[in-house]
Amino acid sequence: MTGSWATPHHQAGPDLHLDLEPAGPRGGVRAGLIRALRDAVRSGRLAPGTRLPSSRALAADLGMARNTVAEAYGQLVAEGWLTARRGSSTRVAPSPVPPRPAARPAPPVRPAERLPYDLRTGTADVATFPRTAWAAAARRALAAAPNDAFGYGDGHGRPELRTALADYLARVRGVRTDPERIVVCSGFMQGVALLGRVLRRRGVRAVGVEGRGFWGHHESVDRAGLRGVPLPVDALGADVAELDRHPDVGAVLLTPAHQFPTGVSLHPDRRTAVVDWAVRTGGLVLEDDYDGEFRYDGRKVGALQSLAPDHVVHCGTVSKSLAPGLRLAWMALPGELAREVAELKATGEWGTGVLDQLTFAEFIASGAYDRHVRSVRLRYRRRRDQLVAALAAHAPHIAVTGIAAGLHVVLRLPPGTEAATVRAARERGVALEGLGRFRHPLAGASAGDGIVVAYGTPPDHAFSTALAALLEALPPAG
Repeated sequence: MTGSWATPHHQAGPDLHLDLEPAGPRGGVRAGLIRALRDAVRSGRLAPGTRLPSSRALAADLGMARNTVAEAYGQLVAEGWLTARRGSSTRVAPSPVPPRPAARPAPPVRPAERLPYDLRTGTADVATFPRTAWAAAARRALAAAPNDAFGYGDGHGRPELRTALADYLARVRGVRTDPERIVVCSGFMQGVALLGRVLRRRGVRAVGVEGRGFWGHHESVDRAGLRGVPLPVDALGADVAELDRHPDVGAVLLTPAHQFPTGVSLHPDRRTAVVDWAVRTGGLVLEDDYDGEFRYDGRKVGALQSLAPDHVVHCGTVSKSLAPGLRLAWMALPGELAREVAELKATGEWGTGVLDQLTFAEFIASGAYDRHVRSVRLRYRRRRDQLVAALAAHAPHIAVTGIAAGLHVVLRLPPGTEAATVRAARERGVALEGLGRFRHPLAGASAGDGIVVAYGTPPDHAFSTALAALLEALPPAG
């Protein structure tokens, strides 16, 4: 029979649970304590680096002599299970003695490979996150927060953030909304999932998607139980005229400001056409405002939502402007749809943290968000210019497209060279994605070979080296 012991909260030091055998012929109390500690480390319950209670505290908890505990700690330090330094606490060793193999050891698991230079899409340079300004905003927001902010709230999200977002989106993106029509989400994908469920309740079974577009869109639509209908993408953006060939499509998901991955903006005629389709059929347009903050050519491309607020859902996120780890996104929805989405979000499984909402609201209201976006926009523009100049100097035969906005460009390659270029880059330590990665499984024939190069991810000190390795991987002229 074993006994379970845990250090109580009134004792100094961290709590510790041990399964101790009663004293017996196997070596007495000290040996039993050594076995219990060793087993806790071996099983993983005590992870590497875990701080243990002092010998005095653990002895008091277990009703043992302090010397007994000290001797047990000393023995495990000698065996390599624990570490101890004078004046510091005893801890589990960073690389404790490996566990004894099971009768039939499992095959080793190979960790996911990480290359030195990551030029894949998906994140910005997280080193630019404004820690000092964010921390200051968090302190102000926490001090000003009403007590009810720490309750469950409702599915719309905190009113402070929704008010700040309504003003910001109107000023910067031309969005026509109010706080009651905004729902705050834990990331863009959660927003798509919520909308997918509501659309299914409304009887929608098919959603138009960009045939060459963000794979996350395609997968989110599938996970929501909806059928994705791919639309062709060309130099004018998604060909929304195709929607009339699919009368079962009740919604369409687009990236009109900066089509992903090609980088083109949806042509004005097609912007008008997709809004006309939505009004005429009662359909819904889901506008992913992808890279809307990062435009470099001076040509403003406003939100599609401004053309038809009752038929377009405007979706935004801080994943590129601040950091994806914040898990903050929002949707500006038609009124009744906003109510339905908020009610679903309030059912308990879709919560969004309050403190980050309050902090982001203060970050916007104080002007810190505008200052940060301007700063990183300039930084990314310099990287884009460096990339374009290097290509012009060392690989002029490679066409570059999608440079007017965003955090990536597309390099058009000779036919049949896409896969080989991705492999060559990998051999040089560069992670890349080919255009084929973004083709919907049901889309038509490929529009040509190419690679998507994201210049936002590497830190400043590594960008030049990553760029040099990329240039070496490109196919030669001729």
